[in-house]
Amino acid sequence: MYCEVVRPAATPEHGQCHEIGTLFCRRCPMQLVFDRGTLLLRGTLRDCADLPGILWDARVGAWRAPAYHHRELSGELARRCPDFQDEVRPQLEGAQPITCPDLRPYQAAAVAAWERAGRRGIIVLPTGAGKTRAAIAAMARAGLRTLCLVPTRVLMAQWFQALAETGFKCIGEYGDGRRIEQPVTVATFASAFRNVETLGNRFDLLIIDEVHHFGAGGGDETLEMCTAAARLGLSATVPEDEMWRVRLDSLVGPVVYRASVEELAGRYLASFQLVTISVALTPSERREYDAELSVFRPMWRAFFESTPVASWSDFVSAAGKSDAGRRALSAWRRSHAIVRYCAEKREAVSDLILRHRDARILVFAADNETAYAIAREHLVQPITCDIGAAERARALERFSRGELRILVSARVLNEGLDVPAADVAIVAGGSQGSREYVQRVGRVLRPSEGKKALVYDLVTIGTFEVPRVNRHRRALASG
Repeated sequence: MYCEVVRPAATPEHGQCHEIGTLFCRRCPMQLVFDRGTLLLRGTLRDCADLPGILWDARVGAWRAPAYHHRELSGELARRCPDFQDEVRPQLEGAQPITCPDLRPYQAAAVAAWERAGRRGIIVLPTGAGKTRAAIAAMARAGLRTLCLVPTRVLMAQWFQALAETGFKCIGEYGDGRRIEQPVTVATFASAFRNVETLGNRFDLLIIDEVHHFGAGGGDETLEMCTAAARLGLSATVPEDEMWRVRLDSLVGPVVYRASVEELAGRYLASFQLVTISVALTPSERREYDAELSVFRPMWRAFFESTPVASWSDFVSAAGKSDAGRRALSAWRRSHAIVRYCAEKREAVSDLILRHRDARILVFAADNETAYAIAREHLVQPITCDIGAAERARALERFSRGELRILVSARVLNEGLDVPAADVAIVAGGSQGSREYVQRVGRVLRPSEGKKALVYDLVTIGTFEVPRVNRHRRALASG
């Protein structure tokens, strides 16, 4: 039953209750309960402004906090109030004990670093370096009820298979039409978000694959509404934005271990050669490109001169409020469209596909439109967000068997999909951020005997692509 609650300004009556610090109890002990993704404090108190995450909820006349503050909040309440009762976690079946899988030295070091950090933090390993295996080892060593969050249904299936192969017998799934809870459960980000009000207090460990999707606001509520104190994030690269990283530190923990592509290539990842091919715009393309930038640049420069600490998203928001700003954004988009698949890029892609006629090739385009253009020109299989899961799975299987030699994609192949047979990557466009670039390179670094991968980076000289390539090289070296 609910206790009588007195607002902070009120003076509580004491009778047979006790006073410790700022907490005042009357009639029944202080209780902390889980309420649809939040923590609700039942009982009478005067001043709790210094308690972690706590806010007054006038709708119910009680104090409330986000669920992810559970460990620190319950610890502080237990210290201050001897009669405190923590009713947040239900009594549930524990996780099935399994044998910890064998790990490579860097994977073992990553898990150990996470444990030393209090089972909170992010492991940054290149694509193909075995982040999933390291996470499963962390699960096995912790022995906690675990919710694994993944961005896509394809990744959910891959995690399910990896967990089953490691020895987990009963594995729950939330996503792709299934809602099955087990002590170890895999859920897509979207399904977890829809069901976190009921799932949020049922697990002690969160594994967040591709954790860089969080921290910028979208979907962060999923992590805020979970009580799990132990949290492990996985990524090939962490966000470059400082505020983004600070937010991830709060929701998951800091980066506790990092290894770069350069550190692991040649031993744990396939050796690779990175070849930059410079292409030029034709005279007509150059005139169009310069004309569009002449519309965009004055608006862009004026904005950042007046607001030097602003971000690109700030500029987009501000530009969208005026006709001149909207024209500038349209010009920026058209300038990028000119560069995405210019005439010399088209020729270079054709030459490379012909040169590596016996290889398994992944072509990365800037957008779906370009991916379909390449697919039509070379009669190859596109893998885009428009392709259904069944067709995508068949295409990947045929590629693995060698029946398909080339796949072309905009972003679907960037993360999560295993294509170990690929040994040549052609980056024709896109990769707006270093994270996306590292993921693309990683697609061809799955090791196999005698494999040496080739990565071709097509860069249009005299355009925005030139400074990007330098950032991408640094990202490969740093993680």
